[in-house]
Amino acid sequence: MNSDPDACRLLEGPTAELLAWHRGVQSSHDDDFAAATELTTRLGAHLTTDGHAEVGFWTPDLVDAGVPESAVYLEVLTPPADLDPGATDAREVTFDRSRVPLEREGEYHWGVVAGMRPGTRERVGSLYRLTYRSADGAWETIADPLAYSVPFGPFAPAEFYDVDRLDETRSDRRYFETLGTDDERVATTDDDGLPRIEPATSMLEIHPGTATNRGSLAGLADEYESIGEAQRGDEDLDAWQRNFVGYDAVQLMPVEPLTESEDSPAFWTVDSTTEESLTATVARPGAINWGYDIVVSAFSAPNPAILESGRPDELVDLIAACHGLPRPIKVVFDVALGHADDRGAELLADRFVLGPGMYGKHLDYTEPTARAVFLELQRRKMDFGADGIRVDGAQDFTSYDPEAGEMYHDDEFLAEMDRVVQEVAGTEYRPWMIYEDGRPWPREDWELASSYRALTEQHPHAFQWSPVTFAHNTPALLTFWATKWWRIREIGEFGSRWITGVANHDTVRRGTQIDPTTAFTRSPINPYLGDGFPETLDEAYDNAAASMLFHAFLPGVPMDFAHANMRAPWGFVRDTDDTWNVKVVAEEANFLHWQVRESDFADDRFFERVKSLGFESLAELQTFMDALAAAVDATDYDLDAVAAMLSAIDPPFEGSDDGLTPAALEAYADAWVRDVEAFSTLDHWRDAQVERRTRFRLRTREFRQEREWLRGDLRDDEYFTYRHPTEGTVLYYGLRRAPPGAPDAEELLFAGNMEGVAVEVSPDSLAADAAADANAPSIPTDGWDPALVSAGAEEVIASPPAVTLGNAEAVVWRREP
Repeated sequence: MNSDPDACRLLEGPTAELLAWHRGVQSSHDDDFAAATELTTRLGAHLTTDGHAEVGFWTPDLVDAGVPESAVYLEVLTPPADLDPGATDAREVTFDRSRVPLEREGEYHWGVVAGMRPGTRERVGSLYRLTYRSADGAWETIADPLAYSVPFGPFAPAEFYDVDRLDETRSDRRYFETLGTDDERVATTDDDGLPRIEPATSMLEIHPGTATNRGSLAGLADEYESIGEAQRGDEDLDAWQRNFVGYDAVQLMPVEPLTESEDSPAFWTVDSTTEESLTATVARPGAINWGYDIVVSAFSAPNPAILESGRPDELVDLIAACHGLPRPIKVVFDVALGHADDRGAELLADRFVLGPGMYGKHLDYTEPTARAVFLELQRRKMDFGADGIRVDGAQDFTSYDPEAGEMYHDDEFLAEMDRVVQEVAGTEYRPWMIYEDGRPWPREDWELASSYRALTEQHPHAFQWSPVTFAHNTPALLTFWATKWWRIREIGEFGSRWITGVANHDTVRRGTQIDPTTAFTRSPINPYLGDGFPETLDEAYDNAAASMLFHAFLPGVPMDFAHANMRAPWGFVRDTDDTWNVKVVAEEANFLHWQVRESDFADDRFFERVKSLGFESLAELQTFMDALAAAVDATDYDLDAVAAMLSAIDPPFEGSDDGLTPAALEAYADAWVRDVEAFSTLDHWRDAQVERRTRFRLRTREFRQEREWLRGDLRDDEYFTYRHPTEGTVLYYGLRRAPPGAPDAEELLFAGNMEGVAVEVSPDSLAADAAADANAPSIPTDGWDPALVSAGAEEVIASPPAVTLGNAEAVVWRREP
């Protein structure tokens, strides 16, 4: 033990008070979950008003294993004051080391500790973890699953962090202080009087890791700061900047700490220890991931891989940048608490985990303390200042019913998520709630059977992802808009609490997985969208007709994807899986068809690593990827057999004359993922933005922002249908009328050629079509003026207002009744 009087030490009096509080909580609740809900609020490490650290761990595994209280300590590792947590280069750092004994109460260990340095924006605080001596005399460690900062990743010790100071110094405090007041009406009121953030009018989904070359939250915050400066100065935005505005919300793909590859260099490796010091090789994590492979432990902290400073403040700075725009943008967190990556089991007590699941580990939501911890993790993460929460895969929150012998949807846990109260800048509120839920997925008939309304029916204020927003939608295929009509029609009927739109991280990825060479197993590729596969995919997920349909006509909250707006590549990027990495890459073989042009491969900025392995042309790379996909499938992913099969085609790998090896395949997979991540980074595609297209998309989004009433379901005096027989064109059209109380009394008439040959439309022709439908309201024929006309059609406007719409073109007429 460290004998220095200034070293970390347990404070007996405050610790005794903490234990007394624990006993009081236990005695005041008859329900284990209610007691755990209160106890978990003080787990982790918190700065007290007198500058000490209050720490708590739930330790059921230690108690079950019979580890004596005297063998359990808090290990405190205080770094040099000048340690830069943002540096990605591995370097040796020596930490001052202390072991502080903790007190046990039931299944918990508690203590109030003096001498720990709190972390701030300016410097790294003391790192900490639980440590205990096992029966064989070895020292074992336990991570804090409720940490606020993990600068070297969730597999390293957590950082003691001053989150109160972070909250007190945030620049958007007034945004929260005025929630639910007359000054800023950005929230409604729940039954218990707490404000709840109102839904957005439209939203943009962003992957922070590829949004900028910096790959960080700070990089993205700077972009929004620049946009705000231009808007305040009434300056014209650059074409690429327009792709990020015209929304009043952004949804960030998960910003939680992620799993790490066991085969890659660790970001925390202990080199040597003494009683008073520990030397470790450290680096800011550089994991590549789309965000959903979380370990749950330290979910309450931001992912250090996207913090270029290594400071949690970056997440608050990004939120504040969005809130500080001339027209504030809400920030929605994408929360993936429905499962844990397999390595999550290394960091969590056994009672957190029910067993194996579809995505790694299935969490146990019925265990009272684990259930409470999951909700506390959500609360702490949202307290960074999020306005909304999107619950990823809500249909995956299932628990086991021993009496029925089957799994059931844990809707009560989802309701508990909805009841969590946030507190930011002294203001309590509840966020806008969004669920992704496709139940009865994964039942075979889920696409037909799912209503996508199971949770909005339970929670009247909540939203769900719509059927055309869910993962398996592929608008690059011919007849997509015809065969999906029944789902699109549902959006008109009851989509007011759906997230709509066809472009997001899931759907674009599914589009790149279509095999364009298979003619007999699916509908053909839509030949009207583009001359090549990349152009077709770009147009499928970003075209005027779809944008105008969702933003200028249908109910709900339309969501776009930044990569689709930028017409930038997007794929499944993940270097954190040692076991399945080659299989994951093999499944991306069609990415080359859909996303890579000859000119892209020839560009020196792209595919550097793959080229260094010996691939000299796109055709050569495509041949290898197709063979890899076939071999993985044929061998049921036997890497030795895959390597042997691919050796027969003489791949161009350097040093493969004696045959390809599994190690070479794994190196290839790593090179592929890193190249795709670089290729997909949005900064590379700024100069490719088309001025006219980005201006018109922004104008379309602004059209909706000016008409919040469009979010409501279609009423009886409104109309939405498609022309049939189609005669080669899937033409959607409809009438909407501003409700009483809207700023302007107006009517809108939409017509969109969703796919097919060019067709001429006019208010007269649409009125005549509607007249043949006994259930349709009368469509007026006079007084219409074009309000939005897609670029390809604007040259053929005539009087009376008729327009010829090519594939993916649309028009919206407006009249004042």
